Amino acid sequence: MIRKRYPHVIVGVLFLCQNTGMFIQTNVNPLKKNTGDCVIRAISILTDKSWEFTYMELCKEGLLMADLPNSNAVFASYLKSLGYKKAVIPNTCPDCYTAQDFCIDNPEGKYLLCTGSHAIAIISGNVLDAWDSSQEIPTYYFYKER
Repeated sequence: MIRKRYPHVIVGVLFLCQNTGMFIQTNVNPLKKNTGDCVIRAISILTDKSWEFTYMELCKEGLLMADLPNSNAVFASYLKSLGYKKAVIPNTCPDCYTAQDFCIDNPEGKYLLCTGSHAIAIISGNVLDAWDSSQEIPTYYFYKER
C-alpha cells in the first residue's frame, strides 16, 4: 500500500511499537543517509514529493529568508505556504508523551512531528522515518486541515 501511494519511498520492515502504532522504516534520501536531513526526508514523505524536489524548495525558501534550508523558521514558512498549520503539544507530561503516543492519539491524517532536534513524518498513525523514532519526545507539529 505504501509503495503505491508513495512510489519514491523505500519501505523497509514493519515493526510493532509496543503493540500499538507502527514504525515503517522509510528513507527517501537518495544516498540513504539518515543524519542531518530529517526535515527534508520528513517533508518529502509528508508531501509525497521527491527528496531532491523538497531539498530545492527548502533551499529557495532559505535563500529568500537568508537562512539554512533545515532551520525551524525556513521549514515552518515552507509548510505554511503549503497550507499547514503549527500546533504545540501541551506540556502536561514533557518527558513521557512520545511520538508513539502521538500516533495513538492521531490515527488519521498527515503530520510533521518535531522534537528539539528531529523531524518525523506521521501518516495514518504510523511513524515513517529512517530509524525508529517512536520514542522521541515531540514538542510541536504541523498539520493540514481537511
